[in-house]
Amino acid sequence: MLNTEKDMSLVDHLTELRRRLIIVIAVLFFGLIAGLLVAQPVYQYLVAAETARQLVFHVFSFWDGIGLYMKIAMVVAIALTLPCAVYQLWAFVSPGLLPHERRAARRYIPFVFVMFLLGVLFAYYIIFPMALAFTSQVTRSMGLEETYGVVQYFTFMSNIVFPVAGLFELPIIVMFLTTIRILTPALLSKIRKAAYFVLVFVAVVITPPDFISDTLVAIPLLILYELSVILSKVVYRRQQRRDAERLMEEI
Repeated sequence: MLNTEKDMSLVDHLTELRRRLIIVIAVLFFGLIAGLLVAQPVYQYLVAAETARQLVFHVFSFWDGIGLYMKIAMVVAIALTLPCAVYQLWAFVSPGLLPHERRAARRYIPFVFVMFLLGVLFAYYIIFPMALAFTSQVTRSMGLEETYGVVQYFTFMSNIVFPVAGLFELPIIVMFLTTIRILTPALLSKIRKAAYFVLVFVAVVITPPDFISDTLVAIPLLILYELSVILSKVVYRRQQRRDAERLMEEI
């Protein structure tokens, strides 16, 4: 009898998971349609700055133009689907979380989108133009004529923008892990040197190979880490204060 109940519970969970996946896929489908409708203005906006510099883009296969429109539409669709996907994931896993984990996740979820948006803006308006200018300067210094494929242009852009945007989630992740007592400020301070090395390594990898570009990217990442340490201390102190109050009430 117990096994039957467990089997039914598992089937119920799988049914709920399938239902939520269908919702996400449906939103992604309609988001893709919306992305196709706005692909043209999005493309024009993204290449406006390069057009002003009289940089001409080329295609090297018959499918490049269509493929580019589909990539833009997919990015738009994912952006529209992400809030729905996060909500569906939250609704599915929240019943299995402890009360303090549930409260922590609910508190930090909105900031995930805010920090990701800030990361996209920082990468697109600061790091990407800097990287593009550097690569163009090197090309011209070598006496080469600039002939860029439009697909390669957008691939270069996405390889810079999205990794940096992901790194902007660091403070939120640290605060959440501190809230559920996986990380502590002492541990973050202890691994500071290793964290600095990793962040500088990431900055060197995602930027052009010159000292100025590496520095301009590494400094914000290091600031993000120190901000994470400060926020972790704030969360940790609140935890200690609540634990002390709870202990006094029990006494």
